[in-house]
Amino acid sequence: MVDLVVIGGLGVDVRVRVPALPLPAADSHTVEPIDLRIGNTGAGVALAAKALGLRVRVVDTLGADPAGDVVRAALTRAGVPAVLTEDPGGTRRSVNLVDPGGRRTSLYDPRPWRGGPPLSAAEVTELVRNARHVHLSIMDWTVPLLHAVRAALPASVTLSTDLHDWDGENPYHRPFAEVADLVLVSGVRLDGRAPAVAETLAPRTVVVTRGADGADLYPGDGSAVPVPPAAPPGPVVDSNGAGDAFVAGLVAGRLRGQPLAEAARYAARVAAAACTHDGMEYPPDLLPAG
Repeated sequence: MVDLVVIGGLGVDVRVRVPALPLPAADSHTVEPIDLRIGNTGAGVALAAKALGLRVRVVDTLGADPAGDVVRAALTRAGVPAVLTEDPGGTRRSVNLVDPGGRRTSLYDPRPWRGGPPLSAAEVTELVRNARHVHLSIMDWTVPLLHAVRAALPASVTLSTDLHDWDGENPYHRPFAEVADLVLVSGVRLDGRAPAVAETLAPRTVVVTRGADGADLYPGDGSAVPVPPAAPPGPVVDSNGAGDAFVAGLVAGRLRGQPLAEAARYAARVAAAACTHDGMEYPPDLLPAG
């Protein structure tokens, strides 16, 4: 039995600290040491959930390349078991530009999957069968397996997904939302359309995250519950991974029996704490326990 299975979303981040965002036009900038480390959304959820005390497993594709070795080593250090199949296209990667206030812009190289799914429906069914919660990253290789994952889970097991900066219309994201019970989406592109988009996804629970402005919770019954932002317990140094930490906190809170609104407030505290750490490999006791 595992508490959380994270499907997809492993990669590496090339973190570059820049003097400002947008980056001032110039032929070159001298910056702090540039780091290559584990990153991307699935890694962020898995590592934060592990730091919160959950039993976590990750399922994904990964390149047989130095970037993949960085991911494997980090998962081993964190004690997160992973079921990995080789991706001939190489390991996904992002370049994250981070300003002095911790705000970031990400340049994402998804390494699109070519060919049939790397796992059969029977294999993915077996991997999620004994999970208490499953979280889907919106990876292309998972699309043919979405209904197999959903069918493998009893009604008591919640399936979540994070649509990130979805605009409410892009059809790529819709299959992930349709199999999920809990849908997270950034409010960046939704603006004032968030309530209408949440209504199209009812009766699913929708959480629209708004960074330092908190979040809005739509339980699927036509109501809306504001989730106030949490104050970071220290200086903000890196906001990359804060949304993934929010997901982990929300899942952890729900698995521990917290009501939805209470779990969302706890998730905001987890996300705020994550912003005070550089990277996704969280030291003990950094993220709030409850």
